[in-house]
Amino acid sequence: MRRHRTARFPATLTVVALVAGLAGACQTGPTSQDVPAPPTSEPASGVTPAPSSAGTRGPAAPGSPSAAGATPTQAELDERLRRAAWDDDRAAFARLVRRGANVDAKDETRQSAYLVAASEGHLDLLRLALRHGASIDDKDSWNGTALIRAAERGHALVVGELLRAGIDRDHVNRIGYQAVHEAVWLGRDTSAYATTVRVLAAGGARLTDRSRREGLTPLEMAGRRGFDRLERTLRTVTTAQQPADADRALLRAAREGDADAVAVALRAGADIEARDARRRTALLLAVTGDHVEAARVLVAMGADPDALDDRHDTPWLVTGVTGSVAMLEVLLPARPDLTIVNRFGGVSVIPASERGHVDYVRRVVRTGIDVDHVNDLGWTALLEAVILGDGGPAHQEIVRILLDAGADPAVPDADGVTALQHAERRGHRAIVRILRR
Repeated sequence: MRRHRTARFPATLTVVALVAGLAGACQTGPTSQDVPAPPTSEPASGVTPAPSSAGTRGPAAPGSPSAAGATPTQAELDERLRRAAWDDDRAAFARLVRRGANVDAKDETRQSAYLVAASEGHLDLLRLALRHGASIDDKDSWNGTALIRAAERGHALVVGELLRAGIDRDHVNRIGYQAVHEAVWLGRDTSAYATTVRVLAAGGARLTDRSRREGLTPLEMAGRRGFDRLERTLRTVTTAQQPADADRALLRAAREGDADAVAVALRAGADIEARDARRRTALLLAVTGDHVEAARVLVAMGADPDALDDRHDTPWLVTGVTGSVAMLEVLLPARPDLTIVNRFGGVSVIPASERGHVDYVRRVVRTGIDVDHVNDLGWTALLEAVILGDGGPAHQEIVRILLDAGADPAVPDADGVTALQHAERRGHRAIVRILRR
């Protein structure tokens, strides 16, 4: 059930039609042979289309209260904030909040900037709304919470953020669904929804309640929809025995890459920052093994991407060694500290450049990481790519990427030797040509 931003429907007719449709389609629930297509006008969680260019988004008429130069009213500030939320315009959102816009102010469809940020998966905007006093258990037109809206869309990071902020985990909306029901009955059998269900499980949501209309548990819903992935996850998290040592179970699950077991251990009360004998956290173990699905659950539940082990590695730093772009993307929403250094004094782009991780370097230079950082050996990423690389296509491409990202080829090593001079000494002719361009 998805929002179409350009569609406009009379509010009363839309609600009446949807309620009638839901009442007819959901008397017995879909079978595996006849799953109803999701309505295209408005999702069951009450997410209404954003105003179209022909609607309230148009420029103010000259002489109106919101015309250029006039001080906007509170209602106008609130409307602009909702538009910024729909557009994921973080700069405008932050500016409007500072000017006094209300994150909980609703329009005629009972949408607020806070609720929109949740349903659209705009994590940074949601965090800003929560910091500015959003009423966490506020309801939309379907008596649904932000958690229900986010779960329906498969926004696991938002779900985790809301759970950790203390939202009502088990609220039932007007059509008889909790968040987990919406994730299964109205979702898809994808990795995003599997992570969402795991996060709900890890956060302690009830998982076996029956929906009011269909009388189905989430597990039964998954079976009816033919969602094998969600069915396996729900069966695991609802039938697994509680581990005797939840912390140890969490570390083992992360090491093995068992995302369902990670959720079970967290649900059983495991400390998400529990350490093994080498002071490695579950997230560091998952990153080391490149277990992306397990890491997704841990990040959504607030695992620290900067937790140092006994070798001065962190989850973020390890991505530079493995070169996993997928894991890099998983960790970025956790806001890792890009300046933390490893035991050699290097940031993540340096080992990635040395090891020839082209795709990782191409992505990490866009994060704002310091491409000219000098490690304890006196080497930058560019110097490591030349000195420790083989001069082949991968290291040639990394040299190009670093230069395009602003790396300074004139920075010398501790002995005063530049990257160009090292390339010349090693006979890396292609890299010499790149550095001389």
